Amino acid sequence: MDALLRYRGKDITQEDVVSIRGLIAQHPGDSRWNLSRRLCQVWNWRQANGALRDMVCRGLMLALERAGYIDLPAKRRNCLNPLARREKPARVYIDPYPIEVSLSSIVPLEIRQVRRSPLEKLCNSLIEQYHYLAYSQPVGEHLKYLVFAHQRPIACMIYSSAPRHIGCRDRFIGWPARIRRQNLHLMADQTRFLILPWVKVPHLASHLLGRMAKRLSADWQRLYQHPVYYQETFVDVERFKGTCYKAANWIYLGQTTGRGKNDQTHKPNRSIKAVWGDPLCRDFRDRLCEARG
Repeated sequence: MDALLRYRGKDITQEDVVSIRGLIAQHPGDSRWNLSRRLCQVWNWRQANGALRDMVCRGLMLALERAGYIDLPAKRRNCLNPLARREKPARVYIDPYPIEVSLSSIVPLEIRQVRRSPLEKLCNSLIEQYHYLAYSQPVGEHLKYLVFAHQRPIACMIYSSAPRHIGCRDRFIGWPARIRRQNLHLMADQTRFLILPWVKVPHLASHLLGRMAKRLSADWQRLYQHPVYYQETFVDVERFKGTCYKAANWIYLGQTTGRGKNDQTHKPNRSIKAVWGDPLCRDFRDRLCEARG
C-alpha cells in the first residue's frame, strides 16, 4: 500500500490513518498527550530502552492533522513550546576558590555519569549559571557528566541525540538518507562542555575529551541498551577556535549553513558553527552504514 506521508523514517499508509481515526473516536475525552501514548502502545513504537516514543508520535499526529488526514482534540494548554514553561535549574552554591595548577597535580580525575542521579541537579545548575548558552533540557536520549578533582566539581558535559542532517558530517560518514534515518541513534552530540571559570588547568579540556571517548559508548549502552560509534560537536566560530578538540584528535569536518531545521528562506539566520567529529571505533563507517531490519 502506498504511503500517504513519511515521518521520521516511518511510512504512514491509509490503513494507518484509519486506525488513528478509530483510536481518536474510541477515546473522545483524551488529550493529545494521552492519544500519542496510546498510539505508541498500539504500534509498539518504542526507543531502544523500551520508553515510548511519544514526543515523536505527537509530531506525527500534528503532521497528519496539518495534512488534513485526522482531526485532533483541541489543545488544553495554550503553550507553543512546553519547554518554555520549564523552570530554570535552581542555583546551587559551590566553592569558587581558584584552582590554578598543573594537570598532573589533580589526576586522576573522577568522571561521574549523573543522569537520573541526585547529582543531576548540580550539573544542570552549573551549566545554567556558567555556560554561555545556559541550560536547556535535552530531548531524547542523553547523558550528563560531572568531573571532580579531589571531590570538588570542576567541569560538566552533556551528550544528546544527534541532529538529523548535517551536510559535512553525512558526507564524511557516507551514508544514504535511508540508512541515516535508521542509524542516527548510534551517534551522540556533545551539546554542552563547561570547565568552571575559576579552574585554570592547562590541557584539562583535551584530557577530558580523551577520557570521554573511551567510556561514552559503554555508558550509552548501560542506560539506553545500545552503543554509540561516533560523537560530534558544534563550535561557535565567533567565540571559539576549537583548539581542545583538535588537541584531542577530533576531526574538523566543515561548517554549518547557519540555517535551522525548519528554515524556509535558505538564508543564514543563526551563528555559523564549526563541525567537529570523533569516531569512537575503527570501523565506525561500517557500523553506521549497516542496513538494519
